[in-house]
Amino acid sequence: MNGGKADRAAPPGSVIPLTSPKDGQLAALVAALSEATNGLRRQTCECPNRQPLPSRDDVTGIVEALRTVLFPGYFGPSDLTEENLAFHIGSTLDRVRRDLREQLKRGICFDCSERDGLCNPRADSATQRFLDRLPVVRQVLATDVQAAYDGDPAATNPDETIFCYPGILAVMSYRLAHELYVLGVPLIPRMITEHAHSITGIDIHPGATIDEGFFIDHGTGVVIGETCRIGKRVRLYQGVTLGAKSFPLDEQGNPIKGIDRHPIVEDEVIVYSEATILGRVTIGRGSVIGGNVWLTNSVPPNSVITQAQARHDLFESGGGI
Repeated sequence: MNGGKADRAAPPGSVIPLTSPKDGQLAALVAALSEATNGLRRQTCECPNRQPLPSRDDVTGIVEALRTVLFPGYFGPSDLTEENLAFHIGSTLDRVRRDLREQLKRGICFDCSERDGLCNPRADSATQRFLDRLPVVRQVLATDVQAAYDGDPAATNPDETIFCYPGILAVMSYRLAHELYVLGVPLIPRMITEHAHSITGIDIHPGATIDEGFFIDHGTGVVIGETCRIGKRVRLYQGVTLGAKSFPLDEQGNPIKGIDRHPIVEDEVIVYSEATILGRVTIGRGSVIGGNVWLTNSVPPNSVITQAQARHDLFESGGGI
């Protein structure tokens, strides 16, 4: 403290003036940021129904609302009874239908490069077809919950897995997003799974195909790529990666999109923690992949692959380490 005016506290109740920027400084900053933002925002839709961008908050809210429908009483109102359950489901779905249609319309329009003006009917169709699939999604999720209970001796009952397990939350989000992905809805499915990724640490691409009875134990750090195919009653542990080995490039050196590049994991496979399986390889039915294994080749059914076995197979194939 030097006793100068700058160090003296303002009298109680006085207004401290804000320092104004130099003339033109703020305007120049706004102009620069606006120009940069225009370069980031994609505006290709030329149809007459151009929409605002999708809302992350609204998409998240839709998923949370659907969670109260798929697991009523566990999430949302906890005092549901047989008398008011149907009202809760009906009123929630009515709200979801309106909100989902709006976000799907925005997503479809955002990805549209046509002048046909069909964003609205496409959103209407996708919304209804998605809602029609919810009973099937609920049935499959029931098998996931049972798999979590059967696969974890620490689980005291299936209800505990619904309330507490991040794997159940991530798989629920994936199964909803996958239905939209199959319907050809752009952007929104990825927004759903990436939100789940941010809160669980489990990264499942909505394009992956995962059959019933799927269980991710602990879960943090699990990665499942877009073209993975996972069979029935598969169990993964934390840190497992089902990824791509390489990215083929086109003549211009750009990655080729849309090709199968991730593993096929057949029924009843267990993959233990920190294992990495890369490329379009097949893990045969009933196999067990040990922890920390690095695997880039297919294995037959009922295999047991340890680090030592994986290392031996790699040298045998001439790959080295």
